[in-house]
Amino acid sequence: MKKILVSGCLFGWHCRYDDGDIPCLDERFLQWKAEGRLVPVCPEVFGGLPTPRPDSQRVGDKVLACTGFDVTAPYEAGAIEAVRLAQENEVAFALMKEDSPSCGSTYIYDGTFTDTKIQGQGRAVELLREAGFPVLNENMLDQAEMLLKEQEK
Repeated sequence: MKKILVSGCLFGWHCRYDDGDIPCLDERFLQWKAEGRLVPVCPEVFGGLPTPRPDSQRVGDKVLACTGFDVTAPYEAGAIEAVRLAQENEVAFALMKEDSPSCGSTYIYDGTFTDTKIQGQGRAVELLREAGFPVLNENMLDQAEMLLKEQEK
């Protein structure tokens, strides 16, 4: 049975910067969860950041908190841990939370803290892709379902 790396907030963990979650309630996702396929990860928490924590956004190669504090090091550590978990569990792909400075796969916030999104990827997604893992987001479950079927042939 192929596994899927998944953002902790989609899995149902209260690990977002605001201590919230955004659980994915799609029946396919819930089925994968019931089957034990999902490997949850929160790169921010796994990198040592608390919950709740100040909102952070990518600015070039850095990650800055809304307070101006540079939080690049814990984001990097969490991204490395996400890759380690993906490799250890031989995941088929990762399903990550869009817009996040760690987990965004097509869009992230632009670093101005004005709710402006730009094309880009979070640091964990960047490292996962560099390691050869396909990365999708919660809006791509049709593609995820097809990819899982292909990899299980």
